[in-house]
Amino acid sequence: MTDIAFAPATKLARLVRTGKVGAKELLDHYLARVEKHDGAINAVVVRDIEKARKHARAVDRARARGEALPPLAGVPMTVKESFNIAGHPTTWGDPAFKDNIAACDALAVTRFREAGAVIFGKTNVPLMLADWQSYNAVYGTTNNPWDMTRTPGGSSGGSAAALAAGMTGLEIGSDIGASIRNPAHYCGVFGHKPTWGICSSKGHTLGAVAQSDISAIGPLARSASDLALALEVMAGPDEIDGAGWVLDLPKPRTKGLKGLRVAVMPSDPNAEVDTRYSALLEDLGKALKREGAKVSLTARPEFDTTEMAKTYILMLRAATSARIPDAAVERWAAEAARRGEGDASYVALMARGNTLSHRNWLRLNEQRHRMRLAWAAFFRDWDVLLCPTAAGAAFPHDQEGERHDRMIEVNGRKQPTTDQLFWAGYPGLFFLPGTVAPLGLIDGLPVGVQIVGAQYDDRTTIAVAGMIEKAWRGFEPPPGYDG
Repeated sequence: MTDIAFAPATKLARLVRTGKVGAKELLDHYLARVEKHDGAINAVVVRDIEKARKHARAVDRARARGEALPPLAGVPMTVKESFNIAGHPTTWGDPAFKDNIAACDALAVTRFREAGAVIFGKTNVPLMLADWQSYNAVYGTTNNPWDMTRTPGGSSGGSAAALAAGMTGLEIGSDIGASIRNPAHYCGVFGHKPTWGICSSKGHTLGAVAQSDISAIGPLARSASDLALALEVMAGPDEIDGAGWVLDLPKPRTKGLKGLRVAVMPSDPNAEVDTRYSALLEDLGKALKREGAKVSLTARPEFDTTEMAKTYILMLRAATSARIPDAAVERWAAEAARRGEGDASYVALMARGNTLSHRNWLRLNEQRHRMRLAWAAFFRDWDVLLCPTAAGAAFPHDQEGERHDRMIEVNGRKQPTTDQLFWAGYPGLFFLPGTVAPLGLIDGLPVGVQIVGAQYDDRTTIAVAGMIEKAWRGFEPPPGYDG
């Protein structure tokens, strides 16, 4: 059963469907692992065990009657705390929402239940989903199972940690600033940020009903095949939009590495990357070339990445500004005025983004769409672009002061943690899909490759993740979780 704990969800579903493992037996196995390991990790912070056992028993009865089972029948699953589960609080890590009990499931949760997944809990996040660490005053700190002194990433940090430690079979997270991609990278699992708008965020907005700019929801898993199946389950319009459109994602551009057109971007002046990490990306490019792929280390979309980075931070902070109290907005307006338009530091951009006028947002949106056209032109010549997800491997816990004041060490020098947001915005600002797959280890800690594709080419980026999984490296559990 230990090997089963780390199996892909597709295999777990097959074992249940063929009767080799009972759904309740499988659920109890994962619950036992949560009891054994989660005291130290603190990932699964909300538990819905009785409802999950009831669902698992129903799956077992349906299989015994010979009924056709849905694709994820019997797969034990958790979801990010920010998704509504009926009867449980959705707090986003904020004590002010500790009594915010959801009346119904988020749409994505409903779709996974209909696909047969047995959802038994929710996983930890940072306050308001706004950090690459996962700690808050409601549920405490989540640790990285590869090294308890380090962050598992954020904001879907509990999601990735639970998957890596073999405490859940599948996860869903959300991503506006690499909040799926970053934890997948730090914990050595797979994650997919879908094309913006193809997965409804209904029930993941802390009471709001409008879809946020840039933000997307998507799956985390232990294999690329799991990402593909999970995306199929969760993607598509809600009941309102579904009256007018149907999602029809194109097939992967290629079935194999031979002939695949790959651009590799190991670093950028706006966001320095650990040279060992860049070397792993270059080595992957060489390996893909040996397998018959066309590989370039210089091909890029034709726009200024410095201008892109500035535009992303402004629009990112504008997108999240609705969460800021009025009094704080006044302080940020004063900060923006004090620093002036010429200041391009992260704090200055954040101050201006938090208080951006609609007129200035429209100007930035025009810049974004001009760069978006450059991406579209790029993907006429190239199938995917491979790049970093962050500056390096997971950094030590650091909960002192404000996020924008904290530093990490990269190549022996201190760097603001927020510099790494460049790699979140490079695809994210332009609505593009980004898939993260395990790449290797640095000092015993996992790092991942970010696979960027054209808008709506989600199946291509996931397929390439699967090719890399087979040809290069797949999921490997952290040491010490084999029991």
